[in-house]
Amino acid sequence: MTQHTSTPFLPRRSALLALVALCMSALSGAGSLALAQSWPAAGKPITFINPFPPGGAVDAFGRPLARQLGTQLGTPIVVENKGGAGGTVGAAIAAKMAPDGYTWFLGAVHHSIAPSMYPNLSYDITRDFEPVAILSSVPHVIVVNPKRFPKNDLQSVIDVLRQNPGKYNYASTGNGTSQHLAGELFKMQTKLFLTHIPYRGTGPALQDLVTGQVDMMFDTLAGAGPFIKSGQLVALAVASDKRVEGYMNVPTATEAGLPNYVASSWYAFWAIKGTPKDIQDKMTAEVSKALASPEITERWASLGSTVPKMNRTEAAAYISTEIARWREVVKVSNAKLD
Repeated sequence: MTQHTSTPFLPRRSALLALVALCMSALSGAGSLALAQSWPAAGKPITFINPFPPGGAVDAFGRPLARQLGTQLGTPIVVENKGGAGGTVGAAIAAKMAPDGYTWFLGAVHHSIAPSMYPNLSYDITRDFEPVAILSSVPHVIVVNPKRFPKNDLQSVIDVLRQNPGKYNYASTGNGTSQHLAGELFKMQTKLFLTHIPYRGTGPALQDLVTGQVDMMFDTLAGAGPFIKSGQLVALAVASDKRVEGYMNVPTATEAGLPNYVASSWYAFWAIKGTPKDIQDKMTAEVSKALASPEITERWASLGSTVPKMNRTEAAAYISTEIARWREVVKVSNAKLD
């Protein structure tokens, strides 16, 4: 009769597999750490893709950041403008770049609006990118030409608009922009009718507002601020939950009688999806350091901007919330592109 003896094969095999997995994990961690420590390679340039033309708001925040980070990292940082189709052309280009830590994406609130305005995008801002930081947030402000209204406070202006449906209008920097949808949000919350007059940029829109060709605007403080300070325009309210430094005499919308009217143009910094986590961690730390520097702090303040205090997870959640919020505004207002 043959006698069978059991062998401890399975326990030994499990232990061996566990040991191999532990070694692989350690090697992977060491490799990842080495990758982060060697990034960026000396002299190898880093590219920031800005999906808007030169001289715009994203440049106003992106280029000072690039200079500061270049100094901190000791490597050249190049900002490449890839404008077109409301920032979607550059985003599509960035989404296809190698996730090696040498290409990053500068974007804005427009990229939370684009999914609702452009139904056939070749990229997905939440699928193809990973937020590193919300760089800045500039609240919108409701501004009017003081000669167009007998009283220049928000409730008096709302009364005039309500008594004269269809007579008044508002300018924006173009269909589908945050200025356009801030105006539509105002209309939704007040149930007023205003004719939308889209322009191709902030400059022409503000110029016609100052000369009285249009009646009001929902611009950012960065754009309208100089005209408010000169007295050419009157600020009725800022669309934020607290008053803004440098404009402390301007009430919030809630204080002026329009609760929960909040709109801002924010600017963000994304990694290409798949960029190694340790490189993202290192860049996140460097961006936080840059945003706290005196050079950036002073520059942001001059633009009426603040830096939202968010980590990467919070930034991703915020962007998702913005996508949903503006989708609802686009749907209700039936906003269309040109």
